[in-house]
Amino acid sequence: MSLTPPLRPVPLALQLWSVKDSVAKDFAATAAKVAALGFKGVELAGYGGLDARGTKAALDASGLRVAGMHINPAKLGEINQIIDDALTLGSKHVTCAFWPRTHYVSAAACERIGLRMAEFGANLRAVGLQFSFHNHDAELAVHDGRSVLSWILGAAPPRLLAMEPDVYWLHHAGYDPARFLLEQGARCPLIHLRDEAEIGYGPVDYPKVFAAIDAVAVAEWLILEQDRFNYEPFESLRRGVDRLAQWGRA
Repeated sequence: MSLTPPLRPVPLALQLWSVKDSVAKDFAATAAKVAALGFKGVELAGYGGLDARGTKAALDASGLRVAGMHINPAKLGEINQIIDDALTLGSKHVTCAFWPRTHYVSAAACERIGLRMAEFGANLRAVGLQFSFHNHDAELAVHDGRSVLSWILGAAPPRLLAMEPDVYWLHHAGYDPARFLLEQGARCPLIHLRDEAEIGYGPVDYPKVFAAIDAVAVAEWLILEQDRFNYEPFESLRRGVDRLAQWGRA
């Protein structure tokens, strides 16, 4: 697989859901292992029993930055806690990790979801934070000639709702992720790199993906996430980082 060197270096982070069992046992030890693999930051999906202050201390000790934090949509009502945690952690980005696919019943329903996200994003923007939405495959279902994701994003201005595209789930849903990045990339400060298992050994056309990322030149973080493993998780992630390094992305 031939890839051109990146035009603009973008730091690599790990979505810690990838090693959630290790996080649950010992967050600080997990952070040290992640740093040793060469990651520059992490995207949080819970704190493994710590609070935000303890999490920040563990990450600082490992030299890792917080690329962002995922939140469950059920937690959107806890905005003061979310803001406090993000500011404590030094996280500029707060991302809605998913939305229940059973809610995507019509175009109007999807627009209402977008409006709700925009309202939440406005509250975050008021304190200097950016709200984003992370897709899976359900967001590419179509209502009235447009995808669920199109209805959601169309209901919310980019300043209030950014996008964290997951390139594997776009591909899995039959939508070319490079095309999506060229269409929406200006709205995408965070990009999830994923494949069926170890990155670069699955169906995603990463030369096209990275070419699109470079063409748009907006990405602040590339975030690796993996939830299927052919090896022990940290060994699997090491292989992924090595492959990304071969491509000049780690």
